[in-house]
Formats: sequence, structure tokens, C-alpha cells
Amino acid sequence: MGTTDIKRILVTGSEGQIGSELVGDLRERYGADNVVASDLRAPAAEEEGQAGPFEIADVTDRQRLAEILRRHRIDTVVHMAAILSAKGEREPALAWNVNVTGLINVLELARELDLNRVLCPSSIAVFGAGCPSENTPQETVLLPSTMYGITKVAGELLCDYYVDHFGVDARGLRYPGIVSAETLPGGGTTDYAVEIYYAAVEGKQFRCYVGEDTRLPMMYMPDCIKGTVQLLEADFDSLEHHGNFNLASMSFSAGELAESIRRRIPEFDIVYEPDYRQAIADSWPSSIDDSAARREWGWSPSYDLGAMTEDMLDRLSRRHAEGRLYKGQPA
Repeated sequence: MGTTDIKRILVTGSEGQIGSELVGDLRERYGADNVVASDLRAPAAEEEGQAGPFEIADVTDRQRLAEILRRHRIDTVVHMAAILSAKGEREPALAWNVNVTGLINVLELARELDLNRVLCPSSIAVFGAGCPSENTPQETVLLPSTMYGITKVAGELLCDYYVDHFGVDARGLRYPGIVSAETLPGGGTTDYAVEIYYAAVEGKQFRCYVGEDTRLPMMYMPDCIKGTVQLLEADFDSLEHHGNFNLASMSFSAGELAESIRRRIPEFDIVYEPDYRQAIADSWPSSIDDSAARREWGWSPSYDLGAMTEDMLDRLSRRHAEGRLYKGQPA
């Protein structure tokens, strides 16, 4: 199977940090009318320029999902809807229901309706005690310490189960922390790596909730979108893995991130005040081995820390000068 099998795409969680940018990319590639966005809330007014079909949907409502899939003749689902790590620790039952029940609904409907493809991202949150923290391999012990991580391990296993038992083409990749200049994050432990740029551009002191030496795998959004689309379009026969590809780009500490900003904004001020998210960050790897993704579907990132910081500061500075830094979000 290849890209010719992809005709009509549903993106769940389309208003999230990644989904909101992925929808635009997919609409450019496949045509605006062929990519249906869905989430719990409608897009903000200023986002309506991304013309294309939108459906309000709760992924835990299987009947509603089935109705959308049939009505829009969907053949491919990119399942981005999820409760992230920090919010998942505050509301663990909600995280399980959305992340696991939502995925089972999508996979069951893919089986029943004979969909061509399902992509459901996983996360470095699947890792925990017992796995190597440096260059974490593709296959290793998975003992996450967060509900988010537990749900993502379950999701990886579910995707592989539906591949093996029902022939559903389910695939996924373990996202590192994602940094975006376009969309604010939504409750993840790595949100500081986005928020820090906004504070720097506004000339504010940044209070970082992880320690200066906290080092985590990260990725700039353009690479995240590129990797997601590459895996979505990869030939099934080239894949030895399915629901759990490690994906890497760069790793840096909070202090190294601050220093990269100071090269452009020397007066930038940061203080480190670790909170409950420090324990979550400490349970994750500092770098991961993504050789399987590179070998099986040609993954290669384009951005390092320096290039990402330059582009982030350029984009945010322009918006700040125009009085629209937060793009509809309250400052």
C-alpha cells in the first residue's frame, strides 16, 4: 500500500498543538475538501481561513465517529486526540478513557469499515525505569510512571494487535517534546520548551518548572509534521515495526535552550523552579535511537537547536511587533 490508497482523511484532535498544523499540511497535499478536521470544539474565527470540512466529535463516542467516517467516505484516520502527560496526572481516568477507549473505537471502526490506514502517535512517555536513558533503543523495557505513558504503551500494543490479528494498517511514532511557533501546547511536560520563547520575545522573566540540567529529546514542528506525513505515506511492505517507531531530532537541557536564546537576546532572564513535572521529565530518556525509522521509511530531521531557535525567535518577534504574538490566545 502507498499514498495512492489515501483519498479521504479524518484528523481527530485537530485543534491540538500538532493536529492544527498537520491539517493544513495535509490539505495542501490532498486537497482541502479531502481532509476532515474534528475536535471537541470548533476552530477559532481566525483559523477559519484554513477552509475545509470540520466536525465536532468526541473520540469516546463510537457512534458519532462511525457516522463521520461513513458520511465523509473516510479511508484514512490520523488519530491525534489525546490527553497529554501533565493533564493526565491531574485527571488519570479521563486520560485512560480518551487515549485508550478513543483509540479502540478508531481501530474497531477501521476493521469494520475496512479503512486503508490508521496513524496514532505514541510518545517518549512510554519509557521509564529500567530503560537506557541515553540513546534509548527501539526495543526496550516499557515501564512508564505516568498515566499518559501507560495509555501510550497500551496504544502501541493495540495498534500492533490490530495489525497482527485483523490486518488493519495501524502505525505510530513516539514523539519527543514538540516545539511550535504557531500553536501553543496543551498540557504536556515539555511545554516549557515553547513557553520560554514567548517569554523571551516579550522581555519577561521565565520561570522554568524543570531544572537547568534537565535534558530531553525535542523536535521542531516542521520536522514533526514531516515525519508524521512520511510515516503516513510509507509503503506498508517496507515497515518491520508498526505502532512504535522511535523518532528523534535533537536533545538539549533547559539551560542549553536558555543559552541558545541568549545568543540573540542577551538580557533574557530565567529562573528554575522545578515542580511536579520534574519527576515526569526525570522518568524519560535524554536521547533516543531512531535508526529503525531512518532505515524503514527514510526519516531524517532538518533542524537542530540553533536553527530552531533562530526560526522561533524570527517568527515570534514578527508577530509580537504586529501585536498578535499569541494568535488569538490571551497574552
